[in-house]
Amino acid sequence: MTDSSNYTPPAIWRWNKENGGKFANINRPVAGATHQKDLPLGRHPLQLYSLATPNGVKVTVMLEELLALGHADAEYDAWLIPIGEGAQFSSGFVAVNPNSKIPALLDRSGPEPLRVFESGAILLHLAEKFGAFLPTHAAERAECLSWLFWQMGSGPFLGGGFGHFYAYAPTKIEYAIDRYAMEVKRQLDVLNQRLAENEYLVGDAYTVADMAVWPWYGALVKGQLYEAGEFLQVSDYTHVVRWAEQIAKRPAVQRGRMVNRTWGDAASQLHERHDASDFDSKTQDKLATLASS
Repeated sequence: MTDSSNYTPPAIWRWNKENGGKFANINRPVAGATHQKDLPLGRHPLQLYSLATPNGVKVTVMLEELLALGHADAEYDAWLIPIGEGAQFSSGFVAVNPNSKIPALLDRSGPEPLRVFESGAILLHLAEKFGAFLPTHAAERAECLSWLFWQMGSGPFLGGGFGHFYAYAPTKIEYAIDRYAMEVKRQLDVLNQRLAENEYLVGDAYTVADMAVWPWYGALVKGQLYEAGEFLQVSDYTHVVRWAEQIAKRPAVQRGRMVNRTWGDAASQLHERHDASDFDSKTQDKLATLASS
């Protein structure tokens, strides 16, 4: 790696070497499929292709919450997409999400299949489809959508910004870590001030906004993201911690966090989910593990 203090950007940037980072083997400056492979299809109308990263957890939590409300049509197949192996660049996956990022949803409940990509778009699609977790009153709906899109805009500073330079970059760059640490702490303060006066992000109602924000910022304050809790002093954000722990106790959230998970305690993993009965094996042990982690 070039010493950042001696680096001068070239007149024209060219991709002529790997950067040595954790994800260097799958990063590239072009889009499109790298290989031909169809996606599998299950028996349910909703086909999810994902991995239990924070963005993936948003959608599985939403689906499990819908099922818990009694929306039987929210039954789904969750197929594992191992992004470290480049599965997101298959021809089948690119057809569902041309951006080659998880999660991606194929909704086959209507006369024509609908592809939905970007986690926020999937949450909004499901909320409107089932009439749940999205307020109908104009002011509350606007508040909910504002926090949903706040997460979509803020999350990259936490993930691709702070997370990358703090946890994954092959060279620790003080300026980059300081810049993104400052922004993440500002975001935590935004949430902390909001949650000091509200049980959830949209007042008393648990909504898609909470489902979008919790897998990122809830995991951060619970010490489950980048091992950065002490570095960022996340315990100072007491209202975010309260909110994060409250949501973590929801059984649907515990199930959703388990789906497409391939790391951590074995009891916390359900690599693929094709039926509610897939949780039956050691379910209580799994939920107990997740609730305490």
